[in-house]
Amino acid sequence: MDLSERHGMLGRLAEIIVNYSTGVKPGDLVVIHADPIAMPIIEAITEAVVAAGGHPHWHARSEAIEQILVEQGNETQLDYLSPLDKHMFETADVRIAPWAEVNTRALSAVDPKRQAARARARRPLISTLMKRFNAGQLRWCGFAYPTQAMAQDAEMSLRQYERFVFHACKLHLPDPIAAWKEVRERQEVLREFLQGKEEVRFFVPPHGGHDGTDLRVSVGQSTWINCHGKENFPDGEVFAGPQGAEGHVNYTYPALENGRGVEGVRLQFKGGRAVEATARRDEAFLVEMLDQDEGARNMGEIAIGTNYDVASFSRNTLFDEKIGGTFHAAVGAGYPESGSTNESGLHWDMVCELRPDPATGRPGGTIEADGEVFSRDGEILVEGWAK
Repeated sequence: MDLSERHGMLGRLAEIIVNYSTGVKPGDLVVIHADPIAMPIIEAITEAVVAAGGHPHWHARSEAIEQILVEQGNETQLDYLSPLDKHMFETADVRIAPWAEVNTRALSAVDPKRQAARARARRPLISTLMKRFNAGQLRWCGFAYPTQAMAQDAEMSLRQYERFVFHACKLHLPDPIAAWKEVRERQEVLREFLQGKEEVRFFVPPHGGHDGTDLRVSVGQSTWINCHGKENFPDGEVFAGPQGAEGHVNYTYPALENGRGVEGVRLQFKGGRAVEATARRDEAFLVEMLDQDEGARNMGEIAIGTNYDVASFSRNTLFDEKIGGTFHAAVGAGYPESGSTNESGLHWDMVCELRPDPATGRPGGTIEADGEVFSRDGEILVEGWAK
């Protein structure tokens, strides 16, 4: 990908985020929250916002500054919530967050207790975002801006990773917005099938020395949401806010949070709460994050990945949770519009594979809704579904 092609792709991405994902209107206050490394897309978004009649405001994010605070701050400083941040979350009409990581391991050596304290301090911001979004007072979208660090995590060159990102966003197609509207129509078939079901069961047989996955999630009072490029970009999932969960899940991929990849996570749920949590690697961090506040151990989201253009794990949850043929569950804060009332400073998505892998002997899995299998080995079986 040469520089002119890259510039064109970034322009298309900005136009989609501004005109499709967030629908910026004349007079909107649009906060762009991003690290300076993302300046090319910050500028492209600013141009698109101005063209749409909005008022752009760049709110700088810095991994280095956050690292200083988390590593060196005293208890009062870790617990402090800036009134400026609070004001932006309370007043912005649109929040656009290009996720551009300079060093994905920046906080990996920091004491988990200090990271948990920082997350607790930001809990009111998460609650404000979700409540204002649910009330129709705030539109927001988070998306990936490719960096060298993110490419290294995905074990790709930067050019390869850019192609991966832009392809997952459908920017290579003649009309990406039309393509995302088609995604909405396709996923609506699955959403309508799930709406009104009482229980969804995720099952993977025991294998590889562990007891597989057998998780039953209560969704009778939930609202299933069709995600087609609005709040996340790229997208490709349907999710709900569970009312309860019973059973256990062994997550296939490392659970990524604050620069750490917790491997071999197993959670046991009872009454919708993770009552047992173990991991093959970094278990202490897992437990510390789950114990940061009362809501952190509750399941806040259950979701099915449907983006078959994202075929492999890249150590970036934005993409990994969308992999077609997987499901993910988030512990911590839930989205009110999905039926969840859970609040927490944590929202941690963890991904479980349902596709078989003959090379490793990993079996495939199934998803049932009220006893009816509608997904087998990662393939949706609902009538009218077309991958």
